[in-house]
Amino acid sequence: MLASRILRARSIWKGPNVVDFGVNIGESVKSQTPVKTMVRSATILPRMVGAQFLVHNGKNYASVKVTEDMIGHKLGEFSPTRKTFHYRQTKNR
Repeated sequence: MLASRILRARSIWKGPNVVDFGVNIGESVKSQTPVKTMVRSATILPRMVGAQFLVHNGKNYASVKVTEDMIGHKLGEFSPTRKTFHYRQTKNR
């Protein structure tokens, strides 16, 4: 029963979100130039392994280097959207 539930999930029947970034991914892998994109929902394909992306997270661009373990996932899963918390001590008496 669980397998049929997974096969009917929206992410399965909708298919991968393949995006044309406007540049040749093969050339950017060879020259190590980052590809600037705002598409966080793009699915990582095997041809993107070794490429470096600058993914927009809402405020600035986060650097993401694609490895083989990331194939099939979305670009947005690997770019953080929140700042790290820093404690600042105050002079409350």
